[in-house]
Amino acid sequence: MHLDEPSAVFEAMLSGWGRQQTSRLLADATIEPRLSLIRRFSEFAGSHPWDWTAGDVEDFTASLMAGDDRLAPSTIRGYHLTLRLFCDYLLDGRYGWVGQCEERFGAIPSQVCHDYNTAAHLVDYEGRPERRPFSYDELQTLFDFLDSRVEVVARSGRKGALAALRDAQMVKTAYAFGLRRRELCFLDVADLRPNPRMPQWGTFGAVHVRYAKSSRGSAPRRRTVLAVPEFDWAIDGLRQWVEQARPLLRPGPRHELWLTERNQRVSVKTIDKRFALLRAQAGLPSDLTLHCLRHSYVTHLIEFGYPERFVTEQVGHSYASTTAIYTSVSNDFKTKALQAALERVYGSHTTNTHNNMHNNQDGGRGQR
Repeated sequence: MHLDEPSAVFEAMLSGWGRQQTSRLLADATIEPRLSLIRRFSEFAGSHPWDWTAGDVEDFTASLMAGDDRLAPSTIRGYHLTLRLFCDYLLDGRYGWVGQCEERFGAIPSQVCHDYNTAAHLVDYEGRPERRPFSYDELQTLFDFLDSRVEVVARSGRKGALAALRDAQMVKTAYAFGLRRRELCFLDVADLRPNPRMPQWGTFGAVHVRYAKSSRGSAPRRRTVLAVPEFDWAIDGLRQWVEQARPLLRPGPRHELWLTERNQRVSVKTIDKRFALLRAQAGLPSDLTLHCLRHSYVTHLIEFGYPERFVTEQVGHSYASTTAIYTSVSNDFKTKALQAALERVYGSHTTNTHNNMHNNQDGGRGQR
């Protein structure tokens, strides 16, 4: 007999749910935060699962939304989903927790999350409105700063020129191939592939992504991202890094594409920190993250006229609707698209008449 039977049963519940998720091949990075949240909720409610109520969920949600550190709606919805999944596990007759709780404590668990006290998924994109693609001017500012930084460090004679060159090329590669942060960091030299239609690009005409986003316990998905001619400037940078700069680090048998000065793979956490520093030094808005370069890639491919299906496969989305969320075309692109439609439907004469009327109206406003 345990001295603290309720706590022992609660820990057994968590342990069993953890094993269930492991059996579904979910990663520890998914399971551990879920178990931590259940413990946090139990501490907040001041009770164990067989005594939880729907009101506990509502009070917990209200606490998450209070103050200046209120959580994002998508985060709160994720918490609700975790609580719902845990309660479903406890109520599943195959695990016997209902009978155990009734026998030991005279109470049974219930589903405390329902449609009227949990956050609904109403829109496709719930990210912060400030998160957006880089404009062409912002990209030029960023890349110019990265190039000048490499030159400044190299001229100064200080240690760090190779790291500066690596950082610059990592950022450019993330944009030129539309890569997620993890996909970028886990590239190996062998993942750089040729494109038979562009032999002059050598082994830099495509990138084989082996660590793409996985789902529901599956292995990471794979895809090959082809270089596009609009971004062929990135190929020279990759070639310089692989053939000239990287060998100076004396990598030996190491196969990672992006290495630190200590011959370790650059981590996602490291590139996040480095990008935040570089972005601030370049004078760009703090809401523009490294992932925003991926949004920029999608947007600019659409503006260049690439078919939606091609863009979707390049970035590894399962559905075209996901790609559409990433797309934020410029006003100039929309104006050109409308002009092309007007010419197609009404002919060039009507379009010219429309432009002349618009110019006359602008002139009239200027005179007034």
